[in-house]
Amino acid sequence: MELKRVVVTGLGSITPLGNNVADTWEAAVNGVSGAGPITHFDASEFKTQFACEVKNFDPLNYFDNAKEARKLDLYAQYAIAAVKEGMQDSGIDVETIDRNRAGVIFAAGIGGLGTFEQEVSNYAVAPQRGPRYSPFFIPKMIADIAAGQISMIYGFHGPNFGTVSACASSNNALIDAFNYIRLGKADVIISGGAEAAIYACGVGGFNSMHALSTRNDSPKTASRPFSGSRDGFVMGEGSTCLILEELDHALARGAHIYAEIVGGGLSADAYHLTATHPEGLGAKLVMRNALDDAGLKPEDIDYINVHGTSTPVGDLSEVKAIKEVFGEHAYKLNISSTKSMTGHLLGAAGALEAMFCIKAMETGIIPPTINHEEGDDDPEIDYKLNFTFNKAQKRDVRVALSNTFGFGGHNASIILKKFEK
Repeated sequence: MELKRVVVTGLGSITPLGNNVADTWEAAVNGVSGAGPITHFDASEFKTQFACEVKNFDPLNYFDNAKEARKLDLYAQYAIAAVKEGMQDSGIDVETIDRNRAGVIFAAGIGGLGTFEQEVSNYAVAPQRGPRYSPFFIPKMIADIAAGQISMIYGFHGPNFGTVSACASSNNALIDAFNYIRLGKADVIISGGAEAAIYACGVGGFNSMHALSTRNDSPKTASRPFSGSRDGFVMGEGSTCLILEELDHALARGAHIYAEIVGGGLSADAYHLTATHPEGLGAKLVMRNALDDAGLKPEDIDYINVHGTSTPVGDLSEVKAIKEVFGEHAYKLNISSTKSMTGHLLGAAGALEAMFCIKAMETGIIPPTINHEEGDDDPEIDYKLNFTFNKAQKRDVRVALSNTFGFGGHNASIILKKFEK
């Protein structure tokens, strides 16, 4: 069976750096941090009081009225905002395609955490009133509902589900969409991920694990991947959408093609609830699996958008894995962690970082890893590697790899390539 080729024909994004693709990319290239004091709730008593929030989001820009918006958790609102931009960008006319062969595979690492917190709190503060839960509680909360809502908007009757693998979720979604299309099961799939977890229970839960940075005196410099003083990740939120399409289907309608997806890899650390394997076992496996799936050699990769969350263990293990998989070529790569600017979008991270890889190929610019100061080195990290510290670098990028690693030991890597007929 001959596998189909899969291309990306639309992009949409709403992130802590901007409420569309263009603004997000411009901020990333300029090394802008999206971090600031938390506004979603009063965080004054929390160990971490800052995050990378989406700014100036107005649901009425995307929904007909406030009533419709209230039926959705914030994570699903973000998803639909990103998808509307992505679909418009793709130029797909839903009236002329076979909607039975068009699907939605959209991720969330957690789902409707804000809805869960609100509904449970309502009962907890006044149990004497009895259980009064909204009929929308469960439909708003579940992690698949963004995919379901998107399919209803466009009338897509093809494969439709959500993927959940913590911080690897949206790379899993992209790989699933890639597989369904290349196996001939669909022509078009709306894919990506969304997350909105900057709430008391989200920040408090991650704080209790000592996973978050507590650098409250300097939020914009808190996410500092690969620096010696890194002390945890910074929470982010938002959504990114990629429209995936079978090549002949895209060419037949004259679509603009951003890039081709050529491989995806999956693996498990099978090691620890939250920590990555200290020697990067799963990270090595997943990158090798992705390269094998793409039929590429390590030397073919130009740029790696790393998981790079700014945690003491995670950053180190990923560097070890890169050096082992890529050997001497590791020193010829550009490596960057855009989480230094966006924070960690959890279940939406993979989709956003795949978009950054595509924009790097399109523009010949590698977005930086910001916040590294001279002398702030980790003795166990090899700084002969090019981490693209602090300033974007020009480079022709033909092939890029994006890593995501999630709690539970879930690893997913995706490889994107400049499109050539």
